[in-house]
Amino acid sequence: MKNYDILLAGVGGQGLMLLSAVMGEACTRKGLDVVVGAQHGLSQRSGSISAHVRIGGSHSPLIPYGSADLIIAMEAMEALRYVEYLKDGGYVVMNSRIMHPVTETGMLVQRRRENLPYVTLEQLIGNLGKVTSNIIAVEANRLAEESGNPRTENMVLLGAASGLEGFPLEEEALKEAIRRNVPERTIGANLKAFDLGVKEARRLKQPP
Repeated sequence: MKNYDILLAGVGGQGLMLLSAVMGEACTRKGLDVVVGAQHGLSQRSGSISAHVRIGGSHSPLIPYGSADLIIAMEAMEALRYVEYLKDGGYVVMNSRIMHPVTETGMLVQRRRENLPYVTLEQLIGNLGKVTSNIIAVEANRLAEESGNPRTENMVLLGAASGLEGFPLEEEALKEAIRRNVPERTIGANLKAFDLGVKEARRLKQPP
């Protein structure tokens, strides 16, 4: 198969490493070559983290700049932080939520006093739009709550990405990998979150 590179981005505690494990196992179960490279960063302090998932026979665990077919971002700002990895016309599937880093809290309070807004989702999408028009912003936190487990935002985004053109993993392979990688008591909520992501992406891709 043609190589397919996915950059996963988020901050510590969002389940990004679980997401990479699910994708890796789904590849293995389908007999696809896969290499996963993780960069943990300051994950214990809400720092930026990423994982590179390279499907189809790559020798290096890290995606070259300008080569990723897809970015899945657990937080909207992280999509822009890693956009240099995305190829022209690639896809971005991201959580619409913006999380303010702890180090910026004081600045944010001051800016509010001065009536100066923090960066908005619209501004982020506008900047991402300089690289690609294929942007799907999902209210992953809302859908995770709907699944019955607010910690399933990662599976919402995986579901949203699974229906993209060229995405190399089938829904059933991903669902089986979810069943094998999440705690047994959370399987139902994680699978529901995945299905909600699939449904939401289809809704967002409909013509206006």
